[in-house]
Amino acid sequence: MRRIVVLILACLAAFAVAVADEGMWMPGQLPELGDAMKAAGLEVDATSLSDLTAHPMGAVIWLGGCTASFVSDQGLVVTNHHCAYGSIQHNSTEENNILEDGFLAGSLEEELSAAPGSRVLVTTRVEDVTDRVLGAVPENASGKTRYDAIEAAEKALVAECEKQDGVRCRVSSFYGGVIYQRFTQLEIRDVRLVYAPARSVGKYGGDVDNWMWPRHTGDFSFLRAYVGPDGRPAEPAPENVPYRPKHRLQVATNGVDNGDFVMVAGYPGRTNRYRLADEVRNRIGWSYPMALEVYGALLTSVEQAVEEYPDAELKVAPLLAGLNNMTKNYTGMLAGFDRVDVAAAKREMETELASWIAADETRTARYGTALDDLRELVAEDQLNRERDLYWGIVRRSTMLRAASRLYRLAHENLKPDMEREPGYQERDLSRMRRSLERMESTYDRRVDRWVWGDAIRMYAALPADKRVAVFDKQFGIGADGVDSNKLDAVLDAMYANTGLESLETRLEWMDASVEAFQASDDPFIRLAVALYPVDLEMEAEDEALTGRFEEARPRFMEALIAHQRSLGLPVYPDANSTLRVTTGHIAGYSPRDGVRYEPFTTLEGLLEKETGVEPFDSPEPLLQAIRDGDRGPYGLDSLGSVPLDFLSTVDTTGGNSGSPTLNGRGELVGLLFDGAWESLLSDWYYEPDRVRSIHTDVRYMLWVMDRVDGAHRLLREMGIKPSFAAE
Repeated sequence: MRRIVVLILACLAAFAVAVADEGMWMPGQLPELGDAMKAAGLEVDATSLSDLTAHPMGAVIWLGGCTASFVSDQGLVVTNHHCAYGSIQHNSTEENNILEDGFLAGSLEEELSAAPGSRVLVTTRVEDVTDRVLGAVPENASGKTRYDAIEAAEKALVAECEKQDGVRCRVSSFYGGVIYQRFTQLEIRDVRLVYAPARSVGKYGGDVDNWMWPRHTGDFSFLRAYVGPDGRPAEPAPENVPYRPKHRLQVATNGVDNGDFVMVAGYPGRTNRYRLADEVRNRIGWSYPMALEVYGALLTSVEQAVEEYPDAELKVAPLLAGLNNMTKNYTGMLAGFDRVDVAAAKREMETELASWIAADETRTARYGTALDDLRELVAEDQLNRERDLYWGIVRRSTMLRAASRLYRLAHENLKPDMEREPGYQERDLSRMRRSLERMESTYDRRVDRWVWGDAIRMYAALPADKRVAVFDKQFGIGADGVDSNKLDAVLDAMYANTGLESLETRLEWMDASVEAFQASDDPFIRLAVALYPVDLEMEAEDEALTGRFEEARPRFMEALIAHQRSLGLPVYPDANSTLRVTTGHIAGYSPRDGVRYEPFTTLEGLLEKETGVEPFDSPEPLLQAIRDGDRGPYGLDSLGSVPLDFLSTVDTTGGNSGSPTLNGRGELVGLLFDGAWESLLSDWYYEPDRVRSIHTDVRYMLWVMDRVDGAHRLLREMGIKPSFAAE
């Protein structure tokens, strides 16, 4: 392990003199890039960015799917509107629809509990644990043996770490399993909603504008982290008090201008830039097109159900938003693959790597079979792709998912805690309970039953060898598919006779025995019990294959890293939901011949886009404020207006949503919330002339807070004097 770490750092040193905007860098790598970052516009010491307990990194937090940051010494958190969407929706009712109208707490006492399970995670320590993970793997182990050894080592490392009070720990792998790191995070479990603008500000443009430029979206919201009276993380309780973070971001009210240096710190989800050509071809030729077809059909099904039952729209709003985002993302990804022959680029890389390995006996001895071994596994992994896709959608029934998780918990509870599957240990039970509670605000029987029925019909059209016999028997699926009338009768009976729609009942099942489940006459529980052996069999197959990948992928990556070192190229790891930093500049771009996008949008541009019809239907007070010309101190002279959103060249992906956009001094100048349409391909392939991230400008956020919504209390809390407050 030490050899490969040295190799990576050596590669960084060679690359530092010419660092580009490409790369989601681990904080520990930044000191080696310091000179290049300083030349680009960084004013703070790059070494300070590798210290997660120092400013500004100590203010950057994870929401478990999005990023956020502290902006006051009273635990005030700023993130995207779409990152707080679940909590806004959770607190909305038909009578008080704050998802539509917005929300502003007038005091601490008026702040609302976020959705069940909401957390603020503050990363406090990162440790290399590669030797401890890989040292636990028996020599020459592969398949399930290797998988189990790595999992056991990771669980032991997490358990050791979580002996500390109030922390959540995890182990993540980098470069496909070359390096393992343990992350310690302070886990704040009492999170409250403080302020969210109206839907027509926070989601302006809706799914029409999603991934598009120009944008006019005020994608921001505020939460607050609370702890017990003793200052330690605690379960939500009235007596809890605001958390006092060690670090907070200062808001730069003067923002940024075209060409300025910016950086983003956040938790990007997943990228695939080191995948093989065969993996790219599978995504282009099968995976994305088929997923687009299947999930597009599910989206249509949800929309049809909501049209039939409009009073269900509020509950299924997160589901609709997720499906819309997914299908549009896949569409943009395929458009990118049409534009660039990524598979050919990957094959060229593989050919060059193979030649480089073959040119040296030592390299041949070490890496000689790495490429071929990985290619064989990739081909094997694709054998069950059709079954896995359709099996995944029939398992989406809210009731079946709940029943299956609860029955699995009953089995796992029979084991010592350290032998349980991840997700079912004692450390996970509180989150499972919150998940069951959250169903109260997201489940509608009519929509769930409608969409599940359509999913089963799609699944039933598969050949028999791609289906699951136990599931087929339940619904009468045969060689000719399924009889829709009989299916409807079965579904009606299942939903009419389940007790799992009751929160009290769901929570009671968390403590039930295996025998109680097996004796139950609840139709969803009976189905979960019948499917359990199938689930275990598929899981074991998947783990065995994963274990083989955990042996083959690192050998390929070690070879690739060594080859890149010889060429002086970057070796940042693929994104994996761990803290990263990326740098860039404010810049427009040309998406196609004859078209040039400027880097800023303005208030006047919003007026031009406005139609008064959703999703282009801003609140009248906001429109009137624009017409009145009330800019306050939030304008940008070069624009002659308040900048609304802006583009930058920073390298980001999903999970970066809500990430603070910082200037060279580490001050907050915006919130990253999206990528441009042409950037979607960057999950697989980086195009410097087209990769652009989209940010809400902090000046627009402040202007809306000050001039439109009157969030003056929050402005003062952030150290900003309101310009439109009545003194």
